Amino acid sequence: MKSNKPVIGITCGDLNGVGLELIFESFKEKKLLELFTPVIYAPLKAVNYYRNNLGYNDFSFNQANSINDIQDRKINVINTTSGEIEINIGESTPTGGQIAREALITAGKDLKEGSLNALVTCPINKNNIQSDDFKYPGHTEFLNELDGSDGVMILMTNKLRVAVYTGHIPVSQVAESLTAEKLKAKIEQISNILQLDFNITKPKIAVLGLNPHAGDEGLIGKEDQEIILPVCQEFQSKGDLVYGPHPADGFFGSGAYQKYDAILAMYHDQGLIPFKTLSFGQGVNYTGGLNFIRTSPDHGTAFDIAGKKEVSTSSFLEAIYAAIDIYKRRSLNIDLKENALQVSNKNHKGRRSQIS
Repeated sequence: MKSNKPVIGITCGDLNGVGLELIFESFKEKKLLELFTPVIYAPLKAVNYYRNNLGYNDFSFNQANSINDIQDRKINVINTTSGEIEINIGESTPTGGQIAREALITAGKDLKEGSLNALVTCPINKNNIQSDDFKYPGHTEFLNELDGSDGVMILMTNKLRVAVYTGHIPVSQVAESLTAEKLKAKIEQISNILQLDFNITKPKIAVLGLNPHAGDEGLIGKEDQEIILPVCQEFQSKGDLVYGPHPADGFFGSGAYQKYDAILAMYHDQGLIPFKTLSFGQGVNYTGGLNFIRTSPDHGTAFDIAGKKEVSTSSFLEAIYAAIDIYKRRSLNIDLKENALQVSNKNHKGRRSQIS
């Protein structure tokens, strides 16, 4: 298949959640096929079941045996599970987890090999997806290991980006995981992501405090004064726009978040609760800092509305658009760097010729 459009994989997520409904509802808009080539990773039997039983008979697709068989301007489906499957819409079941796991592993293989330009993941249930050979708290940790790197979870809209220092770990482990070295690495990573994936030349980053009131100058915990503040000051001494620690309780309510290109929260709920309060249904979960691109909607499996055709596609579509935009920016930045390198090499050879 030859096309300049990105090839984007989409995993079905939990079979009994809203994943396939998101896909069916979204692709009612045929113009999506002008923007990218979609590859759906899901059991063919589940796709046909949802088509026949939920009234999506207009959903047509190309059945591809592998990534080598996909076609441009068509929705491609790669079957990820053979044999009989049990569908219990709206319920968390072992089968639902198995299907999600197999779809993710298959798509991950194509992603790592470079056959996909990006991956959009539909929601999984973090409990039923576990198995003897799959022990990850979520998509982020699986993809980190697949890439052999340490990506960062970023929840984002066009006007707000919230990253987390720690992801899916117990709150009791957050403070003990905070070190100056790790914090500096995370801030540098976020700065690089903002430059490469969002074309922000001089990123302005806010770092939230760990303790209430950012520690009240050491009265409520020492981490803010002894770790976070010195790290932020070190970045500022080099001319970087990194500020903190900000007391987390008033940071979002006061509107201070609007002054920054990204906010680094110390732990999952500290960042995600205000983000989802401000942007739920419009936000995108982006795993930044990987060699490949992965986005997802900002909500879960929504078992309570699965099968009722009540799902909103807003966040899912935003995840697709974000994947396309990041792919284009990365491609442009890579091309610019390669052109600059070629010009530099050419000039270097020219100078050597003059000398000789």
